[in-house]
Amino acid sequence: MRNVALKILTGDTAKYLGLIFGIMFATLLMSQQVSIFMGLLGRTASQITDVTEADIWVMDPMVDYIDQIKSLPDRDLMRVRSVNGVKWAVPFFKGMGMAQTVDGTMQNVIILGVDDSTLIGQPPQMLYGKWEDLKEPNSIIIDQDGFKYLWPNEALSIGKTLEINERRITIVGICAASPPFVTNPVVYTRYSIAKQLAKSEGNQMSFILVKAQEEINDLTLAKEIENRTHLQALTKKDFQHRSIQYYMEHTGIPINFGITVLLGFIIGAAITGQTFYLFIIENIKQFGALKAIGVTNGQILRMVLLQASVVASIGFSLGIGLCALFFELTSNVPALRGFTLDWQVVLGTAFAVLVIVFLASIFSIRRVFTIDPAIVFRG
Repeated sequence: MRNVALKILTGDTAKYLGLIFGIMFATLLMSQQVSIFMGLLGRTASQITDVTEADIWVMDPMVDYIDQIKSLPDRDLMRVRSVNGVKWAVPFFKGMGMAQTVDGTMQNVIILGVDDSTLIGQPPQMLYGKWEDLKEPNSIIIDQDGFKYLWPNEALSIGKTLEINERRITIVGICAASPPFVTNPVVYTRYSIAKQLAKSEGNQMSFILVKAQEEINDLTLAKEIENRTHLQALTKKDFQHRSIQYYMEHTGIPINFGITVLLGFIIGAAITGQTFYLFIIENIKQFGALKAIGVTNGQILRMVLLQASVVASIGFSLGIGLCALFFELTSNVPALRGFTLDWQVVLGTAFAVLVIVFLASIFSIRRVFTIDPAIVFRG
């Protein structure tokens, strides 16, 4: 019976390939768009992720996400340091500036200022140079994608100079920072230099990074800091979730990607359902012949589900393979770097494909169940 089902399936090559194409297209579109969506959401908290040393972020109570800055007075740093359970607390600056290269290229840059003495706040990996080089006068470290934005036709190298807000700065290192949500270069410098680059008056401390003592729970310490200072203190994980949630609720990203994924599902279901239905109709006499020799509806249902499973397996495998190939080929493109095909996306897409195939099979099999075996003997 299995061989008969497969022979009927592959008898019409065009429709057989059409079924595979429908599943492949739906798989590719859904898995690619969901992966890009998840990658974009991850970028909204990339600068939080890169600060590996800190357990807790302290900020103004009105701050909702990483890019919403309300500066703190310098005295808040001492207040946080005085809380029991704090191992250390250091200032962290985040702001924007305009960078200009010697040849006139201009680009908005994200300025991150790390603690002058400890340099806490840097991403985990250096590609060229050392973090200690930031202690040199007027020095910065730039992320690798930012370097390519400013000098697209040159290899990564240190020693170049540029102006940030009309101040001459030297690049002493290149790091592998996580891509930000907005594709601007990310530059790291000392906290004192960052304040000078910002050219703003008054308070300039964006966040306070805190490390808890070994025996202290992060969440407990965060609550204690809030009670003692009346500032907002969030664990690293909570601040990441807060930033992602903000973009989920206040931007059109979920709606836009959701519509695209839904269209992929509908188009895949429509193509597969219509093609599978036509496939069943054109082979109605073969199914009638099987019923005439005593094949039951249950056996025919298993045959159709086998055919659908074969088509789904091939189409899904091709679609996931193409999606993985897409992210592999674009892994060095700065705007798409860091986007990957996660196993959760593969499983979710597989479930969606099963739903598509199930709906197409149920829609088509109803005609087979109602046919009269005598159709075989009609002209």
